[in-house]
Parts: sequence; C-alpha cells; structure tokens
Amino acid sequence: MDFCSIVGDSSALRHRPGARRTHNYNITFKTGFSGGPPVQDSEQISLSSSALDSKDSLVFRKAILAKLTYGVGTNPAHATDHDWFVATSLAVRDRVMDRWMASRAMDQAVRKQVCYLSLEFLIGRLLPDTLNNLRLTEVAREALAGLDVDLDRLRAIEPDAALGNGGLGRLAACFMESMASLEVPAYGYGIRYEHGLFRQVITDGRQHEVPEDWLARSNPWEFERPDLIYPVGFGGHIEEVRASGGATISVWKAAETIQAVAYDTHIVGWRGRHVNALRLWSARATEPLRLDVFNSGDHIGALAERARVEAISRVLYPGDASEAGQELRLRQEFFFTSASLQDLLARHMRLHGDIRTLPDLAAIQLNDTHPAIAVAELMRLLVDEHHLAWEDAWAITTGTLNYTNHTLMPEALERWPVALIERLLPRHLQIIYRINWHHLEPLARRSADVEFVKAVSMIDEDHGRHVRMGHLAFVGAHKVNGVSGLHTDLMRQTVFRDLHALYPNRIVNKTNGITFRRWLHQANPGLARLLVGELGDGVLDDAGALIGLERFSDDPAFQEHFRNQRAAAKANLVQTVAEHTGVPIDPGALFDVQIKRIHEYKRQLLNILEAVALYDAIRAEPERDWVPRVKIFAGKAAAGYDRAKLIIKLINDVAQVVNSDPVMADRLKIVFLPNYNVSLAEAIIPSADLSEQISTAGMEASGTGNMKLALNGALTIGTLDGANVEIRECVGAENIFIFGLTAEEIAAHRRHGGHRDQPHMSPRLERALNLIRTGTFSPEEPNRFDSLIHAVSSDDPFMVAADFESYWAAQRQVDELWRSPFAWWRASVLNTARVGWFSADRTIREYASDIWKVRVQ
Repeated sequence: MDFCSIVGDSSALRHRPGARRTHNYNITFKTGFSGGPPVQDSEQISLSSSALDSKDSLVFRKAILAKLTYGVGTNPAHATDHDWFVATSLAVRDRVMDRWMASRAMDQAVRKQVCYLSLEFLIGRLLPDTLNNLRLTEVAREALAGLDVDLDRLRAIEPDAALGNGGLGRLAACFMESMASLEVPAYGYGIRYEHGLFRQVITDGRQHEVPEDWLARSNPWEFERPDLIYPVGFGGHIEEVRASGGATISVWKAAETIQAVAYDTHIVGWRGRHVNALRLWSARATEPLRLDVFNSGDHIGALAERARVEAISRVLYPGDASEAGQELRLRQEFFFTSASLQDLLARHMRLHGDIRTLPDLAAIQLNDTHPAIAVAELMRLLVDEHHLAWEDAWAITTGTLNYTNHTLMPEALERWPVALIERLLPRHLQIIYRINWHHLEPLARRSADVEFVKAVSMIDEDHGRHVRMGHLAFVGAHKVNGVSGLHTDLMRQTVFRDLHALYPNRIVNKTNGITFRRWLHQANPGLARLLVGELGDGVLDDAGALIGLERFSDDPAFQEHFRNQRAAAKANLVQTVAEHTGVPIDPGALFDVQIKRIHEYKRQLLNILEAVALYDAIRAEPERDWVPRVKIFAGKAAAGYDRAKLIIKLINDVAQVVNSDPVMADRLKIVFLPNYNVSLAEAIIPSADLSEQISTAGMEASGTGNMKLALNGALTIGTLDGANVEIRECVGAENIFIFGLTAEEIAAHRRHGGHRDQPHMSPRLERALNLIRTGTFSPEEPNRFDSLIHAVSSDDPFMVAADFESYWAAQRQVDELWRSPFAWWRASVLNTARVGWFSADRTIREYASDIWKVRVQ
C-alpha cells in the first residue's frame, strides 16, 4: 500500500516547527493578596508558545491567586487541593477564551464550518491537555510551586469527563483536537451526561455499576449558555393544513416539549492556534415542578415530570432491553440531534441569511448511526420550518450530511421499531416513508428484483417492522466512510453491498487516527523528551518527522535510552496496579496489555484462555526458562451484557489462583484494572510492551488503541482486522505478530458449516477448558463458566477455538523475541518511528479535502 510511503513526508501544520508565536493579554487585578506578591493594577505580558521565562510564571501565579479569591471564594491559607485545581483551571480557561474569541471572529468571516454529531466525546482530563496545547505546562508548574502547590497532584484531582465509553468517544475527542490544531472551524455536538456510562467497581471479581459523579463538584471548564435553549418535541399528531397558496402542508403538533440547554467546553488546538467549541445539551423540563400538585401535598409527584424529562441527559447508553429503555435511548438520540441542527440553522441564518447556502457553508458529520435521525429532522426543519420545497430540501440535506460507519455487525446497526418512532416522532416517520418512496420508486419502475428492493429499503419488514437507521443515514448522506481500509472494503461487500450497488461512489475510506499531543507528548513525556532531543522540536508539530527515528533503531546507546524511559513508565504503572488491585508485579516482566471494551468479538476470552494454558504449562515444567509476563486487562462490559460480565469474572478468578500460586512466582501475573478511562489509559499505554489487538477478523472496524500503543513502542499481536492491516504495512511484517484466520477465511469457514469442518479442538485448549470446567478457578461453583465453555466448544461464533493454536504460537514468538533484547528494542523503536501516518491530523486533512470541502490552514 502506498499510504506508508508518504509517512516521512507528512505535511507539517501551517506554522513552522519551533517558530515563536506571541500572544498579548491585558490582565487587570483589582487588589493584592495577603501572603502573596504585590499585584499591579494592570500588567501587559507576552507569552510565547515556545519559550518561557520567570515573568510568565509570576503573572500566571497572580492570575491563579485572583481566581482563587474571586472565582472560588477562598484564600491560600484555607484553600484545599480542589480549590487550587478550580482556580488554576479558571486561570487557564481565561487564556482559552482569548483565543476562542479570536477564532470565532475568524470563523464567522464566511468560512465553512464542520458540525460533528456524536453521542460520545471521551475527552478525559482537560487541565493537562489544555496546558500542553497552550505550551503552559512548565509555566503552571513553576507558578504553583511558588505557592507550595504541586501541579501533578492537581491533575489527579480532576475527574475524567464521563461523556463516552470507548473508541467511538475517544476518536471524537481526537478529531475535535485535530480540527482545532488544523484551524478547521468546528462545533462538536453531544449530550452533557450527568453520570455518563457508569463507574465500574469490581467486587469479588464481578463488575458492579455505580453512578459516575464527575459533575458533583461542578465543572470549571464549561459555560452554560442560557441564551441557547431550543425546544425539542415528542409525540402528538400531524395536522394537514391548507396553506395560503392552496397547497396542503403537514404540521406537527407535539404532545410534549423539552428544553435543550447548551453548555460549551472549548477545545484548544496545538500551540493555541485555534479554539473550537464542544457544545453539549442538557435536558430541562419547561416547568420545574407542578406547583398545584406540590401544594396538594404530593411533593414527590410534583417533580415526577421533571425527573422523567431530565433522564434524557442523565446516563450514557441506558439499558435498552426493555421498551422503556428503548424509548429513552431514542429520545436521547433525537434530543441532541434536533437541538444541534436547530442551533446550526439558527447560526447559519444569523450569519448568512439564506438557508439555501447551507451545503456551501456547513458540513455535518454523523458519528455512527446514533444521530442518523438527522436525515429526517433536517428535512422537517427545512420543509416545515423554512418552507422549502421537498426537492430543494433534499438537495440541501444530502449536500450537507455525511455518515461514518463504525461496525460491520448487522445487529449493531440501529433498528428502531416503526411503532416506537410513530409514537415518539410521528412527523419523522412520515418523512422517512416519503424518503424511502423516492429511494425505491426508480427501482420499481425498472422492475427490480423484489429481494433486492427489500434489502435496500429503509423499512425492514421481517420479524416486525423496523426502521434501518444505517440505511437512512446512507441514503441521506453525501459521503459514507469506513474507518480503515479493510473495514471500508468489507462495508462494500457486506452490510451495505446492495446500497453500494445503487450508489457506487458514495462509500470512501478514512482510516482513523489519534492525536499525538495527547497520546505521546502528554501521556509519555519521557519518550517525548527523548524524541525531541534526537529529532528536534519539529517532531512536536509534524508526526511524519517520527520517521527520522529509524536511523537510531540499531544504535545500542539510543536503545538503552528508549528502554529506560519505558522502565520509568512501567515503574509508575506498578504503583498504579498496587493502588488499584493490591497485586505486586515485576517491572522487569513483559507487560502484555489488552485495554478495551469487554466484548466477545474483542476476544478477551481468547487471551485469558491462553493465560490458563500458559499457567498449565508452567506448572507442568516449572524448571523451564519462562519469560516473565504480566497480563493486564482493563475495560467495561455493558451493564446488560451478561456474557461479557462473565468474562470479567473469569479473568479475575483465574488471576486470583495464578497470582497466589507459589509455583508461578513472577513468571505469570494477571491483573484486571477497574474503571478503565482516559486517565488510566494514559498510565498503561506508555508502559506496555505487547499490545493485544486480537478481535475476530472482519469484526473490528478500525481500533485506535492499536495506534496509541504502537506509537509508544509496544509491539502488536493481532489478527488482520481493522487498522492492524495498515499498521503492519507501516511498521513492517517483521515488527508485528499476526496470527489467526483472515476475514475471508472466516467467511468461507462459516459458509461451509463452521466448526463441523474443522479438525478436533487443540489438546492444549481442551486442557485449559477442562481446568475451568472442573472448578480449578471456581471451586465453590464449578459450573460457573459453562456458557463460555459451551460457546467455544460448539459453534465457536467468534473463532476462539479456531484461532487458539495460532495465537499460542504467536505468543511463543513474542517470548523468543523478548529473549533477544537488541532485536526487541529495535522493533519497538521502529514501531514508534513508522506510525506517524496514524495521526488524527492526517485523518482530518482527508475528511476536510475529500468529504467536507473545508480549507485547512
């Protein structure tokens, strides 16, 4: 593939690396502070993004003290660490707002804007991220040190924003940062979840879900926008009204109206060049309580309607196993989509005055099918509110909307019961039917095959009538993109095969990327300093400059430096593991890491079964020279996903036996770190030696954890799935461990009867399963894991048995390479050197050029 051939020639950002960019601020303080230095009435300072001096720190210290008094309401003598965190964040936020005002003024000068609609934005902690991108980390550290406050302690106080779950949300966060870094005018739109997904607590090896309380002590980064409140309707009926011109128009009379209130968090680009807004919506009842009911004595009942309404923005991914859960999920999706589109259209009309110019001045990206109802809602707004003809509205809709697909599993492409949409969104169902009629009518005229027509219809008539949201998004979009080369090819061949036949130029590929500012500069400052020392400051601005590291891969002195920074990161993780689990681990062992959402297709089960087999082998031959290994797992299972939660229990049960077995010593340890989030990932990723990317081939759309780990020098063990294919192309087949059936082989395997045509199960796997079956890891309940064993032993839907021996062999190849330190660290250095192509900046440049038609600075 030719994409890797350009990695060394990747375009830098607009400003040359190392160039000074000076920003002036007028900061006025009204009084001095006891115990602090005297403060002048007005002081003008200059902050350079590449050079800092003591004057910067002094002025920033004064700003923090001012915020402590006037923003927090306390003084240094009484301030807690949380008070200092808030004061520091507010002082940083002031600098962000200066840049936001300048960015907004520039963006409004007839520049096309991007609106990124996503149900998740996993932004993590903003204090270190914002300081890093403003190049103020050392200024802040020095300023706080003068107040006897430790910056690293404050960073740990900030809770992770509970706005996402996994790769989808982290991707959205990376894209927001890259759009700001590349000066692409953009708004991110989502929901301001009060509790997010959940906080994962592991008790007796089992996952328990408790509410996440990230907003309990307020959020210093956000601005409530009480002037930006939009009505969002549900239910009701349609009235056909005759307009003045004689035409009949449909008027939606909603039975219920909810207020969407905007909260803005500002996302800073690299070196503070540009700032974009992440606009999150909170649901609010139009009436805070029923006063008549309250006065009658029913104090709880008076608040019942408010509680029902505000449930929309309480929790990410409420369980949808029940009808009530399904309804809440659909209400969430429509709520944020409608509010976001209303906001976009209002801003467009205020700035430009002509709704027909929307495709020229705005591009909307739908991140997965969650906001797919945007197709119908944008049509409703254009036809019903702006009174455009259907054909004109459709041209605007399809010229503005774009859709990113993230899954090849048909069951993961949302389908909503027609009856539910009819009850909640009657006008939208009417619009969907009409879109579908226009979509299918040409096929009927051509006497197309009935089965083909059924396959491309937005309405699935089998097993109850459902609206296919993926089909709706596909037909209503200008472009539909996959997120890796393999994924995009499989989209054309599988889930959207028939739609691709109708619209052959609509599907394009945009392989995911990650922001190196977060996942290298910030998460691994030791490695970042090493890279700058060898490659110069340019590596901070241009991910392509990493290719220069190739020439050091055979240098023993550089390898030692590279190994030492990994050792320091591993020492930090040893402490984190001890704090979270109490398990002591050897920092000299091979750290084997699988950190991702717990799901059967991601195959944590395959990983732990290999661990059981390894445990069995070590017990059988303890005298052998085994490579010391620590298997590290982290990830959440969906609250209603019982099989995934059982896998967590198996991992923990196996860990308890293995870790307490004196025969193992430090040969094998197993750790499950609870409540996986961005901050925990930032601790794990720099310390990883081996990156587990072992999903069933053809099921992982892309992955981004694979990119983060490879960037930090971990070697990948994985299937040819998602972006693993492109990672292999970039790092070289000799620097990655590939195993297992390919997507094509799995498809053939399933076509020909699957498990029945395979050789007998591996004896090694049989022994591992038998250890589990006989209660070695659950003596009090031997049959605890029977359902997992049955799935592997019978139809094996995720190819665990089919791939086990290949996986075992690849792991032993890992052992052999680890025994040759020079070869291992050479491969590790080359992984870091050759993954510059996976920068989110490259991905966003491609979106901007090929899909959004937006100019990148």
